Amino acid sequence: MQVEGFFEWLGQVLGSFIRFIVDALSGLYNMVSKASSHFVEGLANALGMDTSVISIITLILGLVFLWSAIRAFLNASIIWGIICLMLGLWLFSWIIH
Repeated sequence: MQVEGFFEWLGQVLGSFIRFIVDALSGLYNMVSKASSHFVEGLANALGMDTSVISIITLILGLVFLWSAIRAFLNASIIWGIICLMLGLWLFSWIIH
């Protein structure tokens, strides 16, 4: 009888510990989720665009094209720089109202 009581107590302690860890991770996940959601909403409001996944991906792709244009101009590749610059600006004009 004594052994069964010990294992029952050990199971309750272990279950309480696991529940505490799950609740803590859930709270952390909720905080990160809300922070990222507010960041995307603030960015979209400042730029005047939608908060859809397509708009965010297009924004990132436009930034990549602008970065490529800057690197091309620094490497004295004028034609590729102009192409990347135009593609980046075209993407930005597509998503920003």
